[in-house]
Amino acid sequence: MMKSPWVFHVSAGSCNNCDIEILDCLCPRFDIERFGAVLVGSVRHADALLVTGAMNRKSAVRVKQLYEQAAKPCLVIAIGSCACGQNFFRDSYHTVQPLDELLPPGAVTAYIPGCPPKPEAMIAGVVKALAQLEKK
Repeated sequence: MMKSPWVFHVSAGSCNNCDIEILDCLCPRFDIERFGAVLVGSVRHADALLVTGAMNRKSAVRVKQLYEQAAKPCLVIAIGSCACGQNFFRDSYHTVQPLDELLPPGAVTAYIPGCPPKPEAMIAGVVKALAQLEKK
């Protein structure tokens, strides 16, 4: 996992700007796969969850289920201002608690703020999250 993290992308009601930037990380310009990071199709194979968007009523249940299904230890990385703290969706009628309150305490390993964050920031965030896991 330290040399080649497999990541699973979870879109929890986002506007898709962060999702586009995640896909930009996989394209030839940034090519995160050269570091060994691979986007996988099943949460059961993933070492890290990349979560984007503000938690709404339906997505909160799914995100919690996906976290429980993931193999442990599993990194949870909140990408974008909405996943980090709900941004301007805070106190909206359709949102529930933020990601770090939805999951068990300490489950969110890294926060990558921005609307949307740049691919360089995402790559740096994943590297820092892996470094935190290595210390544990």
